[in-house]
Amino acid sequence: MIHRLARALSPATGPAPISARIVVNGVEGICDPLGGLYLPETGTLVVSDLHLEKGSAFARRGMLLPPYDTLATLRVLEAAIARHDPKLVVSLGDNFHDRVGSAVMPDAFRHMIAAMAHGREWVWINGNHDPDGAFGLPGASMDELRHAGLVFRHEPKRSDAAGEVAGHLHPAATVVRREKAVRRACFATDGMRMLMPAFGVTTGGLDLRHRAMTGLFDRSKLVAHMLGRDRIYSVRFVNLIA
Repeated sequence: MIHRLARALSPATGPAPISARIVVNGVEGICDPLGGLYLPETGTLVVSDLHLEKGSAFARRGMLLPPYDTLATLRVLEAAIARHDPKLVVSLGDNFHDRVGSAVMPDAFRHMIAAMAHGREWVWINGNHDPDGAFGLPGASMDELRHAGLVFRHEPKRSDAAGEVAGHLHPAATVVRREKAVRRACFATDGMRMLMPAFGVTTGGLDLRHRAMTGLFDRSKLVAHMLGRDRIYSVRFVNLIA
């Protein structure tokens, strides 16, 4: 995840990132190496699983993590918003690592979010970590959003694949490159549904071959759009390794 933060903080004069154009249920999207999905027709930026205030959530349980996760994640989000200038931002749940994360978040981070949300719509989808919504922040909290031919929710539903854009599972994929196994977070789609990579910089990933992914995709059409430092690597499922 650190490569995304490095890319977000790199000079604007550097090489342009190489994204991947995809289609989900007839809707065109752009997979950004920073981890967001941009839908140009509606000016929508989608991110998932920010897990803000993860460090503080662990600290409340007596487990210490470096306390920089929220700032680092918001810096990457700032970069994605600056790149696409969306009309609408949709954050697909587990926006915070626990139920009190949005209430105890320091004011400095609240100001960062308010600045990003200024002049645009913002939707917080509720997740299993933060089912009560975002407290005291711009935008609306809801369990699900149906918008422009797509349905945005946190957890994928096997019975409702068409146009679903979901998070929760933190998809990741592994390929062999230069005789070494390389594992990266990824966007995963078969053209009907999309699973989003986790956007939070300290989140892990679940391999596309994990049993939790069973039945979600037509694997003959499934492509993993893997996050590199400055580009997306698109790899068909059949070419991934376990």
